Amino acid sequence: MKVHARYFALYRERVGKNTDDYELPEKATVGDLVGAVMKRYPAFCPNPSQTVVAVNRVYVDHAHPLKNGDETAFIPPVSGGA
Repeated sequence: MKVHARYFALYRERVGKNTDDYELPEKATVGDLVGAVMKRYPAFCPNPSQTVVAVNRVYVDHAHPLKNGDETAFIPPVSGGA
C-alpha cells in the first residue's frame, strides 16, 4: 500500500523536504511507518517511539493501522510558553 507522509518544522529540516511517499505492506501500522522513516532518514529523531503522528488529520498511536492512500503528518515536540 502507498502512504503519503508530511513533515513539519524540525522534521522537515532534518529530511530536507516537505513530503514523501512510502510503500508499506498490507496491515502496516503507524509504528511500521515510523520505522520506514527512520530507515530512510537515520537522524530523523532521537526517540522514534515518542514520535507524534496524525493520520488523516487525527492524532493516533503507533499501533494504529494504516490504509492505502492515508495521509500522515509527523509533528515534532513543542515546548515553551508561559
